[in-house]
Amino acid sequence: MELSPRKREILRRVVEEYVATGQPVGSRALVERSGLDVSSSTVRSELSELEAVGLLTHPHTSAGRVPTESGYRVYAEELVSAIEGRPGPFPIDLTAMRNELEEGLRQTTEALSDATHLLALVSAPALEAAAVRHVEVLQLQPRVVIVVVITASGSVSKHVFELDEVVDPGLVEWARAYLGETIVGKRASANTVRRAFEDPGLSLRERAFLDAVRPAFTDVVAQATDLYVGGAAGLLGDARGAELEACHRLLEVLERRAAVLALLQEALDPKRTVVRVGPELEGEELRGASYVGTTYGLVNRPLGAVGLFGPLRMDYEKAIRSVRAAAFELSRLVEEVYGAH
Repeated sequence: MELSPRKREILRRVVEEYVATGQPVGSRALVERSGLDVSSSTVRSELSELEAVGLLTHPHTSAGRVPTESGYRVYAEELVSAIEGRPGPFPIDLTAMRNELEEGLRQTTEALSDATHLLALVSAPALEAAAVRHVEVLQLQPRVVIVVVITASGSVSKHVFELDEVVDPGLVEWARAYLGETIVGKRASANTVRRAFEDPGLSLRERAFLDAVRPAFTDVVAQATDLYVGGAAGLLGDARGAELEACHRLLEVLERRAAVLALLQEALDPKRTVVRVGPELEGEELRGASYVGTTYGLVNRPLGAVGLFGPLRMDYEKAIRSVRAAAFELSRLVEEVYGAH
């Protein structure tokens, strides 16, 4: 969205003021507190235009404005572009933990949640995740299918799916062969599953069947990846109103480990910090929530993810700087552990 420098500045001030106070922001208060070198009437006009394009809104009982989901998104993307270079310091030192990777991941998660008062999640490196050795898809009854996934470590995952309609035996046989080609022999990772199940060359019929049996594979990924979570107990502390409801839903999502891992992995771009606001996060449970995340790992290979979940009204700048600093320190740690391998 093309905005003038002044509109961008006013949007930034509104978001930061609202994040700090939780109160709608009026034009007079904005001029007084921010030191903007323009009149209240000029700011009022700019606020109206920002509202007209959907970046701000105002409660019925107040003349002040609050950011919309789109407003938060534009603001956060500006921050991602502005915050570059080497990350700042992180509140713990991981350099002495070469042989204690698990402890380093745990401490990183706790430090992130303590620094931001948000829900912190760190996924462990998946280098040791076993490869999938065998996939079987069998039709037990006209509408019942069983999927068995066996990994090289010997673990067996078995799921029975009862579908809404009778399944074509040819489709079952196709799925067995397709998954054998795309999954077998590869590590049980979220990226492997995503590439296989979201191939743009799939027909609607093929995609629908694969979607129905996908939980068998997301469970295998969850079992193969350690997930560290911090800040769940304090997430509700500063929340209010709709934010409280969003935080409750976020805690409910935590109960489904596979779903959390999928969110953590799929929202990532290995080359930059990612921010997802409101509707950009899939799932009704995450309505009213935001996510900030990035990857860590070796120079040319992401090994895990660092993320923060919280309400829309979060301190995005602190969240972005914090995940970047944590990822930088974790990358140094795993370089010590895996770099020579």
